[in-house]
Amino acid sequence: MLLVAGCSEKEKEPASESTANASEETWVQPFKEDNAERWEKSNGYSNGNPFDCTWSADHISFQQDSMQLKLTAEDSGQKLCSEYKTIDTYHYGKYEVRMKAANNIGIVSSFFTYTGPSFGTAWDEIDIEFLGKDTSKVQLNYYTDGVGGHEKLVDLGFDASEDFHDYAFEWRADSIKWYIDGQLVHTATDNLPVTPGKIMMNLWNGTGVDEWLGHYDGGSPITAEYQWMKFTPFDSESPAATQS
Repeated sequence: MLLVAGCSEKEKEPASESTANASEETWVQPFKEDNAERWEKSNGYSNGNPFDCTWSADHISFQQDSMQLKLTAEDSGQKLCSEYKTIDTYHYGKYEVRMKAANNIGIVSSFFTYTGPSFGTAWDEIDIEFLGKDTSKVQLNYYTDGVGGHEKLVDLGFDASEDFHDYAFEWRADSIKWYIDGQLVHTATDNLPVTPGKIMMNLWNGTGVDEWLGHYDGGSPITAEYQWMKFTPFDSESPAATQS
């Protein structure tokens, strides 16, 4: 969780290469209603430190054109947060989302892939995270077999909590590339994740990580919004292809 931040100018490369190796299994999920055949809501448990809240399925709602994830702090001291994740796991491909981040000190709203010991695998993860203390930036990160330390803070040039924007990453065997509104902003090539993961979105408040997130002040209710996500698999990145 140690924040290693570095801000750089956006690299001027379009996201067009992602379609070159795409299969016909691309799918899009508009978040106008719950899709229980593909997605599940975390409910009734807490992940433990540094998460300081209990997942609540009731804190996920669908409006006319977006899904809302909510975080609340009750007078009793209980904090309820929200998480939406795929039932299946996915591997190399392009992962895209159109979302509006949550803004409040001490919280995170996100879009990411994850698998780990609770699913019987190594901890592999690729992150797009908005730290609510400053939503003019986005934090990009990844974990391979539980090893992180790849945090990258990117200046957005806008406030991600004020409007919807497009965020994406392309996960390949030899690189991860992150995009904001279609422009490449960061590339990683060292010790990359290899294990298929669930596609996840969540909103939560932290504890014991004030240096990273700031101290959560009890702001409530807090919401993050998601209009759609899209997954485009890369056939050429399959194990058989990468061995040739």
